[in-house]
Amino acid sequence: MIKSFLILINFSMLLFSSQQVILVVADNFNSNRAKLELYEDDKKVFSTWTNIGKNGLGWGIGEVTLLQKKGEPLKYEGDKKAPAGIFKLSNIFGYKKETNFKLPYLHTSKTLICVDDSNSRFYNQIIMMQGDEKSFEYMKRQDAQYELGIVVAHNKNAVATRGSCIFLHIEKEKNASTAGCTSMKFGDMKKIVNWLDKDKNPILIQIPKSSSKEILTLYPQLKESKLLH
Repeated sequence: MIKSFLILINFSMLLFSSQQVILVVADNFNSNRAKLELYEDDKKVFSTWTNIGKNGLGWGIGEVTLLQKKGEPLKYEGDKKAPAGIFKLSNIFGYKKETNFKLPYLHTSKTLICVDDSNSRFYNQIIMMQGDEKSFEYMKRQDAQYELGIVVAHNKNAVATRGSCIFLHIEKEKNASTAGCTSMKFGDMKKIVNWLDKDKNPILIQIPKSSSKEILTLYPQLKESKLLH
């Protein structure tokens, strides 16, 4: 029991002491636009506007469970909501074969896919095409939306129907909402991927404004953010 408690404490310290935070705050659960800020330690590095889900936000499955009030929506497959919560950022992906990023990189070849079929053993995984997938999306598209992006570790245990293939990626067009991801201008994405560093435990905090106080309690290094006040 004591050992388990210490493991939990150590995990919490690692998570809450993240040196790099991407903070995305929407006015409410119905918003499809949000403001983004980058923080390294307690210093703001950059800010911009982003597009989120066409139908706003829904609570996703992240590193910890934030307070979820009665009636607030959950994130489900196909609901066109972006996940709200705290999520690790696992990989950068893109169309170029070689890069010098400080986060692990996935080259999106024509056979690389992300599986969104809840009944598949590969649900919510990026894999090389096997040939028998019933529902998936190509990671190398005919447009520029996935030319550069970041994998959000939402629903890591692949709980059926709770949402898959969540990314930060390039916007389809100016101010265009998404099917559940978070998108932005190419120039903004380029700044972010060049900034991310795996040794600095980068995370995404994506919330409605109503969760600001809880985030400030967990992450006091964000106390200067106007988005949380």
